[in-house]
Amino acid sequence: MQHLKNYINGELIVPVSASYLDNYCPSTGKVYSHIPDSDERDVELAYAAAKSAFESWSLTPKEKRSQYLLRIAALIEKNLDRLALAESTDNGKPLKLAKTIDIPRAAANFHFYGTAILHHASTAHSMEGTAINYTLHQPVGVAGCISPWNLPLYLFSWKIAPALAAGCTVVAKPSEITPMTAFLLSEICIEAGLPAGVLNIVHGLGAKVGNAIVSHKDIPLISFTGGTATGKHIASVAAPMFKKLSLELGGKNPNIIFADCDYEKMLSTTMLSSFANQGQICLCGSRIFVERKIYDKFRTDFVKKTKALVIGDPLNEKTKIGAVVSKPHMEKILSYLELAKKEGGAILCGGKQVHLSGEFADGYFLEPAVVEGLSFDCRTNQEEIFGPVVTITPFDTEEEALMMANSTMYGLASILWTQDLTRAHRMANNIHAGIVWINCWLLRDLRTPFGGVKASGVGREGGFEALDFFTEPKNVCIKL
Repeated sequence: MQHLKNYINGELIVPVSASYLDNYCPSTGKVYSHIPDSDERDVELAYAAAKSAFESWSLTPKEKRSQYLLRIAALIEKNLDRLALAESTDNGKPLKLAKTIDIPRAAANFHFYGTAILHHASTAHSMEGTAINYTLHQPVGVAGCISPWNLPLYLFSWKIAPALAAGCTVVAKPSEITPMTAFLLSEICIEAGLPAGVLNIVHGLGAKVGNAIVSHKDIPLISFTGGTATGKHIASVAAPMFKKLSLELGGKNPNIIFADCDYEKMLSTTMLSSFANQGQICLCGSRIFVERKIYDKFRTDFVKKTKALVIGDPLNEKTKIGAVVSKPHMEKILSYLELAKKEGGAILCGGKQVHLSGEFADGYFLEPAVVEGLSFDCRTNQEEIFGPVVTITPFDTEEEALMMANSTMYGLASILWTQDLTRAHRMANNIHAGIVWINCWLLRDLRTPFGGVKASGVGREGGFEALDFFTEPKNVCIKL
């Protein structure tokens, strides 16, 4: 059985502790590999390598840094099938999803930031014959990057690529639940000839590795994607140390559907925005608000389509719903379904564990669930479940829909369906979310900023804003 290794100073090495953690395949419930049980000693080795490499890397011409990133992007594309299979096995998601979305977007991240850095510019201001002021952007140093398990390589690369492009070196921690694609990225970086110490990947538990990165006195920037509770802890540790922080946290995203929508397009897209990746995407629309005029029709059609979703082997092309990521996560989702019943909700379909046959008998499969009849402010509608569970609620007025949509502590993303252009702009202005998708979902242009408001985080991880792995802009004034 394979034992993964840390990637430190350009080499694959065993953890200092020589201890390993079991890595479970969600589809079978069986251990299929082992990952390093690293600790602060491994983080210190990684930091030392990153610190040593920083001066040289930060002074490497941006054109050369770009070439390395583009080489990594090309190797990700070349190894698409291998990476997609690893992600499907590690995460439980359908292989088709990994091949068409996750891995191509990871390659796109390296490609985008490999070219974006070539166009990053400073500004200059003339004081009419007196002085010239210009702004310097300098890499901040060693960046700490911590990514989640739901989109393992996609979100891992979204942090690493802009950091490397900006001239930072990196100590990175992938999720211990889905480590395989990060390990394969280590091999790709070696093949690409990335200089030693520029990127370091330390596997292990958040309490050991993640906390060691966050609390390290000489790592001045932390980029984290994950749960809001963990984000609060990171902020409490990092803020007193005056570290730069980017926190992309949880979501409880509203999907607001007006009667004048393109109904068929809305329905097919709402199936995706509800249940893609088993609902384990921070951008999924888990609260669906439907104008009362079409509510009954929507409920009937949506439940019918949900019941028809194929649950099973992630490697099967027909599978739409794979396994959720772990047994504890499955139990968490099931507990919320019990809570929904206690809060007066009716489960219109799904909500039960699926016991498949053969090698998948012990897998973590759940029927996608649709819940009706809950108040907008109950726990089920306020707390992030992060699974294949959506609630549906009718509304009568635009004001009512906005009130319910904005009622949670989260503000990551939102979805709006209407053909009324004036209403679309008005609603987009009044929805409290970092992203408003109108008549679409998950349509991303990497040139635009990505991130949430309220408890969904601080900072932006898309667009040129993601190149903010620099120190605060330095103003230089030269008197003429």
